[in-house]
Amino acid sequence: MKIVSWNVNGLRAAINKGFYDFFNQVNADLFGIQETKMQENQVDDDMKKLGNYQYCAEKKGYSGTAVFLKNKPLKVTYGDDNEGRVITCEYEDFFFVNCYVPNSKRELERLDYRMEWEDRMREYLISLDKVKPVIYCGDLNVAHKEIDLKNPKTNKKNAGFTDEERAKMTQFLNNGFIDSFRTLYPEQITYSWWSYRFKAREKNAGWRIDYFLLSNRLRNQLIDAKIHTEVYGSDHCPVEVELNL
Repeated sequence: MKIVSWNVNGLRAAINKGFYDFFNQVNADLFGIQETKMQENQVDDDMKKLGNYQYCAEKKGYSGTAVFLKNKPLKVTYGDDNEGRVITCEYEDFFFVNCYVPNSKRELERLDYRMEWEDRMREYLISLDKVKPVIYCGDLNVAHKEIDLKNPKTNKKNAGFTDEERAKMTQFLNNGFIDSFRTLYPEQITYSWWSYRFKAREKNAGWRIDYFLLSNRLRNQLIDAKIHTEVYGSDHCPVEVELNL
């Protein structure tokens, strides 16, 4: 089974930059996207043909998630916030959770909210994991280790690399989950997000903040994990896992 996640930074904009080229080429069984920046009435006919589920933020042009699925899930549930951040799809043998984690913002003005979010999300995912294995993906807005960003020393107190955010990721992984990419490639330096400023992508001054985190018991079914740095269309690139499910 091939599963892909991509923060598209505006789905309509990404479509104009070749989203469907990659979507059709990769031919994923499950495809989660974040930051759709859309409302329900902006879903076009092509998107509807994909059989997608959308969760839109109340605020226009902000946040939002969607999933495109080859096989219909048993059940689809949505987060309880008003920012359209979490979609959970239940299948017979696993849960697929697509998520866009809140950014702590400049001056860390939203860090307290982020910490509360992390605690709620961790407990939610642990509760799912007690029922069946979990595949948790998305833009998680944190570079976990120093290897996961180009300039760790100068970003110690910046959103996405604070001690508090990194500790929450560690706490989550210590509760029965693995980072799929880092499990297979512990020393590989590859990023999934680059600022639009300062020619960051051209210089490969990036961060790895897009993940597939899996229940520990899926470790033996993990075949590969990829970061598609060759794919443009957003300030993020797609990430992928292949599982024997």
